[in-house]
Amino acid sequence: MDGTALSGEGAGASSWPDHVKATILLGLPLIGAQLAQLALNVVNTVVLGRLGPDELAAAVLGWQVFFVIWMFGSGFGFAIMPLAANAIGARDPRGLRRFVRMGLWIGFAYALLMTPLLWRAEAIFLALGQDPRISALAAEYVRALQWSLFPQLAIIALRSFLGALERPGIVLLALTLGGGLNLLLNLLLVFGGFGIPAMGMAGAGLSTFLATSCVALFLAAYGAWTPSLRVHAVFGRFLKPDAAALKDVFRLGWPIGITVVAEVALFSATAVMMGWVGPRELAAHGVALQYSGLAFMIPLGLSAAATIRVGRAHGRGDPEGVARAASAAMAIGLAFACLSALTFLTIPGVLAGLYLDLDSAEGAAVAPFVAGFLAVAAVFQIVDSAQGLSSGALRGLKDARTPMLIALASYWGLGAPAAYLLAFPLGWGGIGIWWGLAMGLTAAALLMTLRLVLQIRRLPARRGL
Repeated sequence: MDGTALSGEGAGASSWPDHVKATILLGLPLIGAQLAQLALNVVNTVVLGRLGPDELAAAVLGWQVFFVIWMFGSGFGFAIMPLAANAIGARDPRGLRRFVRMGLWIGFAYALLMTPLLWRAEAIFLALGQDPRISALAAEYVRALQWSLFPQLAIIALRSFLGALERPGIVLLALTLGGGLNLLLNLLLVFGGFGIPAMGMAGAGLSTFLATSCVALFLAAYGAWTPSLRVHAVFGRFLKPDAAALKDVFRLGWPIGITVVAEVALFSATAVMMGWVGPRELAAHGVALQYSGLAFMIPLGLSAAATIRVGRAHGRGDPEGVARAASAAMAIGLAFACLSALTFLTIPGVLAGLYLDLDSAEGAAVAPFVAGFLAVAAVFQIVDSAQGLSSGALRGLKDARTPMLIALASYWGLGAPAAYLLAFPLGWGGIGIWWGLAMGLTAAALLMTLRLVLQIRRLPARRGL
């Protein structure tokens, strides 16, 4: 056996500088991988936008439905990360491959279950009152894109496996190459060429399916055939069911999926509410969300690093290691969030100008709203980072159900109602929606962090001491 394969080195570093260094080295490629996978949709949207405004609107509409379904299913893949990290910390190679295998099983089953729903996307769009032409175009896109749900969920599972082994760099490389392939295939299949007819909306969906399939196969081959990883035999007895591991992945995965969707749905709901306020506010909302979402990718990647490092320490029975791994990730993430907040507060005009023509009357009218929303975003950037990092550390402790309840109560018991109340009955308009968001995220941050502190304090003393 490779002497370092299940040693947990890096996760067991004792000094604070070692913890900070290990978290950064693990977190950076995880951040890049997250951005690279989300960039697949950016490419599709930009390319389809070249076909016309209807196709652009259809791409946005189709992606929203696919994204929600994908995000819930990704919970099962994300569940592999803490389970695998715990197994590594406990030096249990058999447990590691059991969780990966059953996580892939659940992902494939979920994708198969969602196929009939996505195939009837046009009926769903029409039922939601969408324009018939836009609905038809969006459905054409989704019917091709839906097949990428299988490789997309496989990528999440394999990301978790390789991330738990502290090898996220290969995932970043694979997704970067896959993104380039997706762009080339988009240009070829959407517009046609070299004897291939133009496929329009369906071409973008097919491109993503082909590109993500290549990424998934590449990661699977790497995990199976890399000499230092063969000891894990991750695809050994792949067709053999394992009821205990299946139950563990499912029990941890579904609350993670709901937690992710709860936050995604909150931001979608605020976009709908902002549309009720007015078109200028909605445009400013979109710009501000782009910046806050981009900045949040850093804490999100560090959250995954916290899951892995806390999970490894927890598997070793090392409560001090758990506390230090969680604290290091929190400190780095909050430091970056403070820098983001400072940027939003000091140069909102510059940031608005990157999206808007400030010399035009319309752009100048939207810019003040962008500045106001970014000022509130500076506040919730910090609390959103805190809740994300705490949630990631809690996953490392295999604690997902209570964080799910916290998310639902904070986002939908407080955030969404507060946004509506402030915006409309109290007459605050768009800024009220953002303060509602901030309230929901603040509640989640406080409760998640409190939960993490309590869970760490409840850990038994280190085994063998």
